[in-house]
Amino acid sequence: MDKLLAEFSFGLFIVQTVLFVGLFLLLKKFAWKPILGAVNEREEGIKTALDSAKNARQEMESLNADNERILKEARAERESMMKDARQIKDAMINEAKEEAKAEGTKMIEQAQASIQSEKQAAIADLKKQVAELSIGIAEKVVRKELANDKDQSKLIEQLLKEVTIS
Repeated sequence: MDKLLAEFSFGLFIVQTVLFVGLFLLLKKFAWKPILGAVNEREEGIKTALDSAKNARQEMESLNADNERILKEARAERESMMKDARQIKDAMINEAKEEAKAEGTKMIEQAQASIQSEKQAAIADLKKQVAELSIGIAEKVVRKELANDKDQSKLIEQLLKEVTIS
């Protein structure tokens, strides 16, 4: 019985070995290639996904750098525009001040000229009035003095003496 059991065990071992080798060959022929293909395909998919992620990260970094550059350019342009606007504003204010100053000076000169011409007109009018008044007074005095012939002759002689003396 021991011998039979030993032979049976050995036979069982051989059958199991043959079955294992057969199963291994069957798996190798039919299952191993699809499994390895699926594993390789999966590995390629993972590599592709990693490459895509790397490219996406690089593209994001590039976009961020472009955004920063664009922001810097926009800030610089804004500052330039603000500087130009301030200069234009200052120039407009200075120009308005100069125009106002020139207009004020012109108005003052016109007022002074007007005052001067009114002064001259007033002086001329005053001289005219003084002359008319003087003539009126002189006429009245002369009429009174020349009321008689004797006084008239005296006045004529006196005027002739003054004319020849001068």
